[in-house]
Amino acid sequence: MLLAAAWWASTRYGWLSQDLVPAPATIWQTLLEMLHSGELAEALRLSLHRVAAGFAIGLVTGVGLALLSGLLRVGEDIVDAPMQMLRTLPWAGLVPLLIIWLGIDEAPKITLVAYAVVFPLYINTFAGIRNVDRTLVEVAHTLRLGRAGLIFQVVLPGALPGLLVGLRYALGSAWLALVFAETVNAQGGLGYLITHAREVYRVDIIVLCLGIYAVLGLAADGIVRLPERVLLQWRQNFAGR
Repeated sequence: MLLAAAWWASTRYGWLSQDLVPAPATIWQTLLEMLHSGELAEALRLSLHRVAAGFAIGLVTGVGLALLSGLLRVGEDIVDAPMQMLRTLPWAGLVPLLIIWLGIDEAPKITLVAYAVVFPLYINTFAGIRNVDRTLVEVAHTLRLGRAGLIFQVVLPGALPGLLVGLRYALGSAWLALVFAETVNAQGGLGYLITHAREVYRVDIIVLCLGIYAVLGLAADGIVRLPERVLLQWRQNFAGR
């Protein structure tokens, strides 16, 4: 609220030029116009489709590789080193290669989102598995739990907090990757609106789309927090004072 009030006051009293930062009323009017024309709804539909598809692929890949690497020593030997190398590759450097390999349609955009999602999930899930208390593993052996029982009753519940942290990071990374993907050879989506608005110097559309990205990211983080409260009720942590 304080930020919104400062924004309104700065544009209202001329402390900020509206050519650089449009007033809240201007952004609101632009939002209504784009909703009425259907342009914003179509852009949102495309962006959400790309994020959902890329996130699903990245989720399955990242968690699957983390399970393979975290549960098996041979899996770690095969998987971990390549993953550590691949995660350092810059997104911008991958885009030309993805376009050459996959064309200029939806595939490279979805692939870039999936690429951004894989690594937070892999690293946090792998760390969660390997940070399970050894005492719990020894207790499981004492109780003569089989390998499946050890994995499903001890290791995976112990790794769940790390997986959920990775999920939150992955959702943020998905939106960041989408912003970049949609500004390169896109014919629709929020990123395309930003690129087109830049060409015609519509700062109001740019600010509006960035605000929508921020709201979507916050909403996605809130959605992850809901199952986190339910699934981690057994863990008594400091919740602040």
